Amino acid sequence: MSYLRSLAIDLPAEQSAFLWGARQTGKSTYLRERFPDSVYIDLLDFDVTMSLSSRPSRLGEQLQTLPESRPKPVIIDEIQKVPGLLDEVHRLIESRRLSFILCGSSARKIQRAGVNLLGGRAWRFELFPLTWPEIPDFDLLRAMNDGLLPGIYGKPYARRSLAAYVRDYLAHEIVGEALTRNTAAFMRFFEALRFCHGELLNYSAIARDCGVSAKTVRTYFEILRDTLVGYLVYPFHKRVGRQSISAAPKFYLFDVGVAGHVCKRRLADTAGAEFGRAFEQFILLEIVAARSYQEKDFAIEFWRTKTGLEVDFVLNRGEVAVEVKGRVRQRDLRPMRAFQEEFAPRRAIVVTSEDDRRRVGDIDVMSYQDFLRELHAAEIL
Repeated sequence: MSYLRSLAIDLPAEQSAFLWGARQTGKSTYLRERFPDSVYIDLLDFDVTMSLSSRPSRLGEQLQTLPESRPKPVIIDEIQKVPGLLDEVHRLIESRRLSFILCGSSARKIQRAGVNLLGGRAWRFELFPLTWPEIPDFDLLRAMNDGLLPGIYGKPYARRSLAAYVRDYLAHEIVGEALTRNTAAFMRFFEALRFCHGELLNYSAIARDCGVSAKTVRTYFEILRDTLVGYLVYPFHKRVGRQSISAAPKFYLFDVGVAGHVCKRRLADTAGAEFGRAFEQFILLEIVAARSYQEKDFAIEFWRTKTGLEVDFVLNRGEVAVEVKGRVRQRDLRPMRAFQEEFAPRRAIVVTSEDDRRRVGDIDVMSYQDFLRELHAAEIL
């Protein structure tokens, strides 16, 4: 099935761009559909990669026949496989005024190779797994179980595909690109994600389980972040108040289905603690995608006190507070009331899988559909 994606890449003449995104988010499909007349260089092709790796100047030779002012950008897919190619791209931008879209799943290898990212000459875009408005007849439970990668969501073989994705991604992206040399320790770390996903990170405890140092564990989380398969969400602490937690972040994988496979979770209905954790991650990922597609730059944090009061997501340094609950009971509003009392956010929202919408004091309780409709219409922030 083809999906109409929310990402909009509109480049003026001679403007280049990077398009980043985890594997199988649909970057190649998007670019081929959006720029059907562009020259397309696929670095997943072994022969192409070997040729350009040994002599990057071949790129300029291949593009020699293009007109000086070409309206369509040249697309290079999986640019992280040949970081040295960026020098030649840079030269062609400067000397021939060509424009490029450089597509990849990780800037980490490029940065480690000491290659500059074109000195600010390229705009940055990112493509995420499918979002709620991109899917006709969206099914929440299916999304929680299958995840939202375009090639997996709604397919009858989704569980096998998720297993293959996690296994192959580790083999080809993390280990294969030598982002970590201690393969066994990293695999133990990935297993440990089952117990710390979406929770406050205790680097020392995870390190003991993996048999590595806490510093190494921090590096592993940074690798997952830099390869775009995870997000670190840091605590909100605007001022000293209720002894809020101010150091330990939380970590979320980039897709709720991938997280379900790693955490060995399979949901039968939209109830219970396991559903609540998946639902919380789903809402976070929608916020992350909307922020990027709308080209906004606001912080996404969480608030938690040492006594256990917690608000899941604090947006734009306290402007909007969002709590996520499968079902909402009166006692579930206590943390939000405490946050309101201390920080007076412009909006306080509790997102639920229930259908009704109501207002309890200054707290707006709304269904996830209403929340996502407002979020993707840029009405939340």
